[in-house]
Amino acid sequence: MSVDLESLKIFVKVAELGSFTRAGEHLGVPKARVSLRLSALEAELGVRLLQRTTRVVRLTPDGEELLPRARRLAREADEIGAMFQGGRALRGRVRIDLPVHLARDVIIPRLPELLARHPQLEVLVSTTDRRVEPLREGFDCVLRIGAPGDEQLVGKRLGVLRMMNCASPSYLRRHGTPLRLEDLDRHLVVHYSTTLGADAPSFEYPHDGGYRERPMRSVVTVNSADAYVAACVAGLGIIQAPRIGMLARVAEGALVEVLPALPCAPMPVTLLHTHERSVPRRVRAVMSWLAEVLSPHLDALGGRDMSR
Repeated sequence: MSVDLESLKIFVKVAELGSFTRAGEHLGVPKARVSLRLSALEAELGVRLLQRTTRVVRLTPDGEELLPRARRLAREADEIGAMFQGGRALRGRVRIDLPVHLARDVIIPRLPELLARHPQLEVLVSTTDRRVEPLREGFDCVLRIGAPGDEQLVGKRLGVLRMMNCASPSYLRRHGTPLRLEDLDRHLVVHYSTTLGADAPSFEYPHDGGYRERPMRSVVTVNSADAYVAACVAGLGIIQAPRIGMLARVAEGALVEVLPALPCAPMPVTLLHTHERSVPRRVRAVMSWLAEVLSPHLDALGGRDMSR
């Protein structure tokens, strides 16, 4: 019996993503071809590998038994292919997820350089404040600000983003400019909460070699980075945000830095990928490019390699 390698790769991707459509999008093949290849694989093996319904795709017991071996075979095939592709042009799709501000202000403006260097490469960019599930949603790599999470993924700490406190001129005219920590008792913060209010608003500040949080009052809670900055510009309170996104607004007069001696903790920036030890050349190239583009904007404080 000769088992088709492409069919095994398609089976692995459908099993990981739980969807024929998403697997086809990730692999760059039509959904009909995904379905045809899997049906042929099941016919060749004489077993049912997947249970298909209108809403979900699940592995059968035979599919669960095949999946780890199919993953290993697909990984070994990719490693063999990489041995002989060193001088060939990169081609194919790379799916990445980026924080909104870094994507808009730093990465996407430089994207033409990457695509000019590798014209047969296609980059699929997701930008969201939501924490995506890289394996389930089919991403090759994700860039994380803050705690990286996803301990099952391989990652590398690229550096940290220094932070600053900002308020709008209109806010400061109404409430005054805070000069000391104690002055914050009469001030507001814009509250950022992914759950829209399950946690209490606060102001983080350095204290005895670490950081503390001072409870604050807030009249608006947001769950996206764009809304966070917009609320500050509108005069709704003080925010604590990465300097990389705030300096231009300070320079143009839309925002004012306050309490510069009391910034919150720098935020780590981590690049994670979903390919374990066998990272395709196209994914390695995009990850190296991302690290190169971000390097001038990051401090090395606390940087450490997280690869396994």
